[in-house]
Amino acid sequence: MPIVEVRTHRLTAPLHTPFVTALRRTTHVASLIVELVDEDGRSGFGEAPQVWQVTGDSIDGSQACVEQILGPLVTGADPAEVVGLSRAVERAVVGNEAAKTAIDCALHDLAARRAGLPLVRTLGGAALSVQTDVTLSAGEADGLREAATARVKEGFTTLKLKVGTDAAGDLARIQAVREAAGPGVTIRLDANQGWTARDAVKIIHGLEDARLGIEFVEQPVPRWDLEGLAWVSERVDTPIMADESVFGVRDLVEVIRRRAADLVNVKLAKCGGLTNARTLLELARAHGLGTVVGSMMEGPIGIGAAASLVAAYPTTAVSDLDAAWWLASSPVTGGIRYEGSAVVLPDAPGLGVSL
Repeated sequence: MPIVEVRTHRLTAPLHTPFVTALRRTTHVASLIVELVDEDGRSGFGEAPQVWQVTGDSIDGSQACVEQILGPLVTGADPAEVVGLSRAVERAVVGNEAAKTAIDCALHDLAARRAGLPLVRTLGGAALSVQTDVTLSAGEADGLREAATARVKEGFTTLKLKVGTDAAGDLARIQAVREAAGPGVTIRLDANQGWTARDAVKIIHGLEDARLGIEFVEQPVPRWDLEGLAWVSERVDTPIMADESVFGVRDLVEVIRRRAADLVNVKLAKCGGLTNARTLLELARAHGLGTVVGSMMEGPIGIGAAASLVAAYPTTAVSDLDAAWWLASSPVTGGIRYEGSAVVLPDAPGLGVSL
């Protein structure tokens, strides 16, 4: 049954708490939802998050890309041809990774629904639950101490602390979170490109001297500074993870070639969807890099796709799938839910969501 219609829906949903990083502060999720409808009236969904400061993709731009280029490309096609269609989508336009992600995930969702299987099963997995960390927004020590205590009480065992807004005060903030969380909780840091290479080495050496037990530090330097990323990785014992430095396969190849990082954060909205994400995970595994699947600030559709990927392609470290946890309420019917530190996938065809 071919795809007969491509629909777009704008989604704006409030967060229960502001989300603050070295790059931005936001109080809402803003995404474009793409719906592919087949001849039998079944729908598959994908999400294109708007993250100006990371991908540069906007709702307006993604909508134009889908409606003018990508939608017509897949209309009339058999959604079972997921890989071939995803490759055609990738070639059709430069950039626009969020729009490509939405189409790719909607194709996967629709194909899984037609098969009557949860998306994870069509990706080669069976688990309906994966673990996630939870983010502590950038802030002052007292607020971070309070947030860490609350998240641990709610059952989270891995905390991701946003740093990079003030290099001089970051060490004290990290110490406050460790004191509040206790020794049994895993703490990882995300600088979101907020440090210079020299500041990164200085701060990480301070963490190591203080024996704060940091799991890894994510993207300490600007995304374009692979030389600086490699310089930091060479001079510290704490593992370094590349995030914004890796959008696609060529980026990861360069990170591997330069030995610039120990791990990579694979995000659907950076690489163009599930098809490319699987390639990145396999490439990282083949070269001995650790892996995490992350997310932008997005809703249950995007997180459901990412969590399905993790359930089928387990990562070496707990993944970063808490974005939909920040929502004041779910903007869709069905889909994922959170139980403590677990993202629970629906035992339903595809992503199990409807609008």
